[in-house]
Amino acid sequence: MKLNRILETCLYVRDLDAAFQFYQDVLGLELFSKMDNRHVFFRCGNAMLLLFNPDITMEAGKDVPPHGAYGEGHVAFYVEKAEMEKWRRHLLEHSVEIEAEIAWPNGGESIYFRDPAGNSLELASSGTWGIGNDE
Repeated sequence: MKLNRILETCLYVRDLDAAFQFYQDVLGLELFSKMDNRHVFFRCGNAMLLLFNPDITMEAGKDVPPHGAYGEGHVAFYVEKAEMEKWRRHLLEHSVEIEAEIAWPNGGESIYFRDPAGNSLELASSGTWGIGNDE
């Protein structure tokens, strides 16, 4: 037995409307499910990005155990190295401040920025970890 990939990951945001607009309009993710004041779920390739309001998900539910976190989290999205400059321009065109750009020793590149809730987001090419399919 072994784990092969991450199926879903989540971030916690209080303003789901702002998060919805950002992840759909700026990052281009496809909406999967939305429940007012509780969550917004997006497809991201063959995985899911879940955005939860921690004030609601910390309460006991009938099916899923309580969960949540407060403060900023981090998610890295895979992008092909050849698309990094297009993504850089796209973020700037949407007035998204780029916090850092890094060329990693293994040949990968990363661009760091924040979502409206302050979560640290990263666009990373496969050389960053030596996994992926563009190197």
